[in-house]
Amino acid sequence: MNTVSVDEQIERIARGSVDLIHAGELAERLRSGRPLRVKAGFDPTAPDLHLGHTVLLTKMRQFQDLGHHVIFLIGDFTGMIGDPTGKSATRPPLTREQVAANAETYRQQVFRVLDPERTEVAFNSTWFDRLGAADMIRLAGTHTVARMLERDDFSRRYRGEQPIAIHEFLYPLVQGYDSVALRADVELGGTDQRFNLLMGRELQKHHGQASQVVLTMPLLEGLDGVAKMSKSLGNYVGIADEPADMFGKLMSVSDELMWRYIDLLSLRSGAQIAAWRREVHEGRNPRDVKAAFASEIVARFHGEAAARAASEAFDARFRRDEVPADVPLVSVSAAGAAALPLPQLLKAAGLVSSTSEGLRMLGQGGVRLDGERVSGKDTTVPVGATVLLQVGKRRFARVSVT
Repeated sequence: MNTVSVDEQIERIARGSVDLIHAGELAERLRSGRPLRVKAGFDPTAPDLHLGHTVLLTKMRQFQDLGHHVIFLIGDFTGMIGDPTGKSATRPPLTREQVAANAETYRQQVFRVLDPERTEVAFNSTWFDRLGAADMIRLAGTHTVARMLERDDFSRRYRGEQPIAIHEFLYPLVQGYDSVALRADVELGGTDQRFNLLMGRELQKHHGQASQVVLTMPLLEGLDGVAKMSKSLGNYVGIADEPADMFGKLMSVSDELMWRYIDLLSLRSGAQIAAWRREVHEGRNPRDVKAAFASEIVARFHGEAAARAASEAFDARFRRDEVPADVPLVSVSAAGAAALPLPQLLKAAGLVSSTSEGLRMLGQGGVRLDGERVSGKDTTVPVGATVLLQVGKRRFARVSVT
């Protein structure tokens, strides 16, 4: 039996959220004393989970710690449609094989945050593979095109005369039907998912169910501090990243972005975070706080020993060699190639003005790759790698090849 009061549960649940839609309904369900069915969906469109995903996962873990039933929904069916949220063009759909491979990785990685004993893993292909064409048409008949065009991204594309494929209109309906199939009491999602989450409420009502409470969480910016964290943009920290890479990426964020990451990802107390802010305001080097936060995150996913080793390795490479801790992260597209030649990568990262200058600096021994001097003109960096590049004494960049 849950011994935490309803008011305290709501306070914990709402902490850090943007919207808690129909908090009164949530209080009523909590007072019933039964464990709530709490759902969050993740489309396996890339092979790894990243820290952006853990904003939701951490909130789900809080529900578990309060005694509620958490459903980690893998959208292996919706992943083949492609979530149009925030997109300015139709996304290419993934094959079932691609989605299945990514889904298996998700299932392996999610228990680095969630308690496996208290987590139900579901796949929405379970019910959609059984749903016939007539059922899908009936589902599509529950809403109008005008209602779909109320979504900001659809509306912008329509006004801009950019194409919207018919199957994209199905995405909110399909996501909403997941809540019907799972009889969700609460659904979590990012702020960009608000329309889809509310669709679940409407469809549950249409099917005679009590409508779910909606909880939206902030979107975590990527390492560049601009776009939402995304593997496709190369601005991400994967929860399966090697400890040293994870530590280094977190140390590369700006001092301003550091606080955003701490607020959304740290499990430190509010008092501890407030103390950090006060100390920095009074003159403490923000790098020290950033290092403490980076150690916390690495320890969460790899253990305390790995966090200590990553911190020591960072100190050895950056502080003792006088490499700045705030090295900018640059994402460079390989444009379909498996790897990029180092001279080309130096130019794309803005470290040299031309590939010929890159070749010349390599020949002069003026280029370091992950701290090691390189001179081979045929050196390449593969897609998926994030490396530290140095040209001369003062030009640095942490470069992610996508």
